[in-house]
Amino acid sequence: MSIAEPLTALKAELLQSLVPQLLDVLTRALHDATAVHQLESQLWDLTLQFGRRSLAAYFEACGSGDLGETLTLPDGRDLQRLGNLHSRRYVSIFGAFALERTAYGGREGQALEFVPLDNRLQLPQGLFSHLLQDWDQALAVEQAFTQVNQTIERMLKLKQSVDSLEGMNRQMAQDTATFRDLQGPPPAAEEGSIVVVSADCKGVVIRGQGTATVCGGERPGGQRANQKRMATVGAVYTVEPYVRTAEEVVAALFRDPDYEAGPRPEPAHKRVWASLPQGGAAPKSSIEMAFDWLWGEFAQRNPELLRATVCLCDGQDALWLACAGAVADPKQVDILDLLHVTPRLWQAAKLLYGDKGKEVVPFVRQRVTQVLEGKVESVIRGLRRLGVARGLKGSKKKALAVICGYLHKKRARMRYDEYLRAGYPIASGVIEGACRHLIQDRMERAGMHWTLEGAQAMLDVRSVWIAGQWEVFQEYRIAQETAYLYPHRDLVAGEAFFASAT
Repeated sequence: MSIAEPLTALKAELLQSLVPQLLDVLTRALHDATAVHQLESQLWDLTLQFGRRSLAAYFEACGSGDLGETLTLPDGRDLQRLGNLHSRRYVSIFGAFALERTAYGGREGQALEFVPLDNRLQLPQGLFSHLLQDWDQALAVEQAFTQVNQTIERMLKLKQSVDSLEGMNRQMAQDTATFRDLQGPPPAAEEGSIVVVSADCKGVVIRGQGTATVCGGERPGGQRANQKRMATVGAVYTVEPYVRTAEEVVAALFRDPDYEAGPRPEPAHKRVWASLPQGGAAPKSSIEMAFDWLWGEFAQRNPELLRATVCLCDGQDALWLACAGAVADPKQVDILDLLHVTPRLWQAAKLLYGDKGKEVVPFVRQRVTQVLEGKVESVIRGLRRLGVARGLKGSKKKALAVICGYLHKKRARMRYDEYLRAGYPIASGVIEGACRHLIQDRMERAGMHWTLEGAQAMLDVRSVWIAGQWEVFQEYRIAQETAYLYPHRDLVAGEAFFASAT
């Protein structure tokens, strides 16, 4: 059969059937004053029919890929055509197809060493087309897999299982690590003069982390079937200085109606990634995993240490230890997120004056101002003195002592007067937003629980989406998979394939 025959048949079918159907739909819509949304639905159904019929004709034109009885690979190996056609299922956005392919190898029953049609079409490793995988996972990074399944079925009239979508996500995630590693530094002209390294931890509910029950009995020690494992979110970005006074920051925090903030610099080339703990032969904590990545990102963003380096985190000691090891700048500035200080000042005020005391707001405003002016020691002494003066006892006295101990321990990273004069960021809005967007918005919805492998895969793929690198990543992973699966695809390039395969 000539390769032109299926396409000629398609042309005839279009002219005799599909085009008349299209014209009939449009004519009836005009006659019946059909609502435009209904017309769109009818046109979309015809588009799917047209796409399916066109793709079927293309596969028919390609044939089975029979290149003769023998085939010599570029490495000199001679392969024999196997006696039976080998069927393969291919699921596209236009539905599923069964491809009957000629295969070459040593003998029937052994591994297929070369399949010309697969090479010619550059088929994916799995059942699902690269385009369908792209669309599936672009939805899956924002929606639950069940919802993705329902959305795709409504749009494409194509049923997929949740297990298929989850497996697709895991497979796609396998290419994200090398993709991240290949990302070079942003253009120097687009970078700010301050490099900011930030990290925070967020829990993810992991399925089956608790102790299983026996015959419906209770778990020991109140353990639950699904427990949270801590993921560490890391972020690196650059920004220009934003010089402010303590009074300006306080006015912004307390939302003074007469305060108008000036334009503030936007973070440049923000890169975010999150990791759960890694098991296996060389286990690593999530913090170690995230800071291994942060170290590489920092090294390429500030290789000559010409930019000021700021490490901005909350009060978790493990994060500061990791930051000290990952950021190789002896002049780095460590800053405790101001928004982990202010809640403690509110707590102290309520311990001293009650939850609804009229003194609470003025008290907090004054202490925040003092902290921003670099008077942390004065604030601590004042809190202790007031605790005695107001006769705090028992749990209140203990809670105030904890607050004072926290501020005293963290005071070296609370030199906010210096940070404001230098224009450094003093609140980790970027990393807090990353925790919410990367993890909470997708992975902490009601009833959701994950396996460790599935959760890490989603974090990997979602981080690419959030970074705005989806299209580039899709091109990269498809090119990598194609190069791996089809190293001899040049054998079937061009018109020579059709000349031999007909």
